[in-house]
Amino acid sequence: MTVASFFRDPSACDRTLPPFLRCPLVDCAIVVHRGACRISRPGCAGFRTASFTSGRTLAGILERTGTPYLLMIRPEQEVLPGPFALERMVDAMEATGAGMVFADFYEREKAGRDSRLREHPVNDYQPGSLREDFDFGPLMLFSVAAIRRALKKYGPPPESGCAGLYDLRLKVSTDRSLFHLPEFLATQTAGGRPGSGEKQFDYQDPRNRSEQRAMERAATRHLQRMGAWLPPVFRKVPGFGTRFPGEASVVIPVRNRVRTVAGAVMSALSQKTEFPFNVIVVDNHSTDGTTPLLARMARKDDRIVHLIPSRPDLHIGGCWNEAIFSPSCGRYAVQLDSDDLYSGHDTLQKIVDRFRGGDFGMVIGSYTLVNERLEEIDPGLIDHREWTDANGRNNALRINGLGAPRAFDTELVRRIRFPNVGYGEDYAVALRLSREYRIGRIYESLYLCRRWKGNTDASLDVEKTNRNDAYKDRLRTLEILARRQINRRR
Repeated sequence: MTVASFFRDPSACDRTLPPFLRCPLVDCAIVVHRGACRISRPGCAGFRTASFTSGRTLAGILERTGTPYLLMIRPEQEVLPGPFALERMVDAMEATGAGMVFADFYEREKAGRDSRLREHPVNDYQPGSLREDFDFGPLMLFSVAAIRRALKKYGPPPESGCAGLYDLRLKVSTDRSLFHLPEFLATQTAGGRPGSGEKQFDYQDPRNRSEQRAMERAATRHLQRMGAWLPPVFRKVPGFGTRFPGEASVVIPVRNRVRTVAGAVMSALSQKTEFPFNVIVVDNHSTDGTTPLLARMARKDDRIVHLIPSRPDLHIGGCWNEAIFSPSCGRYAVQLDSDDLYSGHDTLQKIVDRFRGGDFGMVIGSYTLVNERLEEIDPGLIDHREWTDANGRNNALRINGLGAPRAFDTELVRRIRFPNVGYGEDYAVALRLSREYRIGRIYESLYLCRRWKGNTDASLDVEKTNRNDAYKDRLRTLEILARRQINRRR
């Protein structure tokens, strides 16, 4: 096999490559660099480039690869292969006929002079694993024959930018499996990759917009190859003729948020509108004083509908179903998390105006990230300007979220319903609605999303991050299968 990686730091290169070169399966190593590395080690060749993941760089690596297998090491990382790790990966590839094999790994965490190993499992690859930040671990073993067949059949990856490796793995995955070996086959020195909370908004950073457009083009072509791409042709939202008690309901699911829920409720009650609305708070059996607090607030303002579910097994999605199926729910159901606030007194009016001004099954606004003191924190405004009517619902299968606040046509979402889960329930409904109906956007900030140590969007451990990511990948898989069925019927 040929080993390839990217290094800025010559010392990291010197620490990483020798254990790989000692493996009898390795013929040579290709070091991609920006000019700082001098390649003098036997068995190593190198070339200079600006990006490890561009199509031009991948073409250069393939030109220099004369072996059946290509092992790509995660860029900029110090990685130590486990005993017989490369042999094990080759065995798995030959047994499965996969286009690529990847595995779990250990992270070495340094603490002064001491260090410890932490297990870092990764997820299985699914048809819906379209996000470019899918974690393959530090080692990706490709079949060179599978790469060459994919490029011959589907064309080369884009030469410039960072989408080349992403485009390549999508093309390889079209006809060959990407096989996860659930064994810890390498150790990576921790410190090079952000936690879940840090990387959550990478795709929204304005500095990454050109890269994101390249990723969107690659994902769009992949969906077209799969038969899952949908043209911008939408169903009209039916007029159900349902009578509602009001035009809108703000829906706040809550459990044990005595510190923040009163602020959220007051933010909702402070909305200035030309129509009647209420605030449905679904109190999921709180135990920290939230329940009596909400009961007191409801006695003082009859616009507060304090619901306590009759059953104890509901998650956030189940609480949403309690709200939308309540006879108190208005024509439009508008999200407000119990940690968060609307950014002004006109948020609700703007959302309803957007519904009235277009034929939308759902409307999504923009939000600003703030700390506990309501001070703006990076990256600030999250507006999802990548969205377009022409391709937004297709690109939604690549990104991990669609924004906030989210608002729904109540009668329509009653027919779809929320999955009873505690993560991704909103994404599931948004994907399902976008399959048939237009989604309206508002690009100004309507909402303050608070980040604090105890909330559900704080940085998560590996196991929970994997579980959340796998669930969203499964939602995307389900949606891809459904959209392929639609296209087959056309």
